[in-house]
Amino acid sequence: MRSTPARRTALAAAVAGAALLALAGPAAAHVTVQPGSVPQGGYSVVAFRVPDESDTASTVKLEVSLPADHPMASVRVQPLTGWTAVLEKTKLATPLKSHGKDITEAVTKITWTADATARIAPGQFQEFRVSLGALPTDTDTLTFKALQTYDNGEIVRWIEEAKEGQAEPAKPAPVLTLTKAAAASASAAPAADHHASQDTAAAASGSAADDSTARTLGVVGIVVGVVGAALGVVGLRRRSGSAS
Repeated sequence: MRSTPARRTALAAAVAGAALLALAGPAAAHVTVQPGSVPQGGYSVVAFRVPDESDTASTVKLEVSLPADHPMASVRVQPLTGWTAVLEKTKLATPLKSHGKDITEAVTKITWTADATARIAPGQFQEFRVSLGALPTDTDTLTFKALQTYDNGEIVRWIEEAKEGQAEPAKPAPVLTLTKAAAASASAAPAADHHASQDTAAAASGSAADDSTARTLGVVGIVVGVVGAALGVVGLRRRSGSAS
């Protein structure tokens, strides 16, 4: 049985789609930092999201290097069942000021190692949460180079830095974007305007309700007046009839 042109076209489209998905799959499975952006100058909790890209091997170790040119006084890891975290510190050439104290050392590397029950299996991912601060105010990005180790000995180096105007590298390092702290205040302004609008609307609604009540009372007054006048006329007619 011969294939019709329509069937051949559909088959070709299906094959092309499958090829695109196969190519896009590995490219999307990067080690990343979530959320992608946080405000400058404050303290934030971020998570290093690690997918297992292998079909047969499991991830057993993650090493993350913190940017040495922007050290942070406070780096704390959240406990993760089955994983042991080791923080490495480096002596600073220039001490950091934190809550009135001089910080002479800062964490520059975190290594998580899995036990036999906690490794990241093929088709799975894990998140490693860290509290960071105070975040710098003199840069808009922080780059965290990472090494992912599999139980077959393979090490994937997520250390390549993206360059403006060029395609994304094959193994990009996780990047955290830092936004201006003023953005938070600016975002609060529309909310305040929104509440003000709600108050104005409520006041207008209240005024409308008061106006409606006044109109109702006015109508009732007119009706009562008319009824009173009618009763007065009836009374006068009765008196006139009695007098005659």
